[in-house]
Amino acid sequence: MKYLYFTVLALSVGGCSLPQIKMPDLKIPRVYKLSVQQGNVITQEMIDRLKPGMTRNQVEYVMGRPVLQDPFDDDQWVYLYTMEVPDIFMQAFKMVLVFEDDTLVTITGDFIPTTAEERAQEEAQEDSQEAPAGAMSDETS
Repeated sequence: MKYLYFTVLALSVGGCSLPQIKMPDLKIPRVYKLSVQQGNVITQEMIDRLKPGMTRNQVEYVMGRPVLQDPFDDDQWVYLYTMEVPDIFMQAFKMVLVFEDDTLVTITGDFIPTTAEERAQEEAQEDSQEAPAGAMSDETS
């Protein structure tokens, strides 16, 4: 019993010098957190395909069924999409489509439909950026 007291005493006194001892960095395993996606996936390509005057069936074919439909106002479809990666980021997109007489009238939300002119400008910029790379490959052959 006497030796047990001395052992406990020696460990407790020696424990005071533990902060001076360099310990290797230990990585503690964490709980895995899943990324969560909810709602309808909304992309710029989908929004670009929408045009005023489209029927509800055409819009549903492009965008899918809306997440929210107001039971009192059937002429407004709301599309929501959220993506959350815990402790890293969260994205949320919202699009509201308004119909009159079963045809699409307005498109509002986080994405703006690009016009044919804007798409042509973007394609021209991409082509001009790709041209020097193609010229280099012609010189080497």
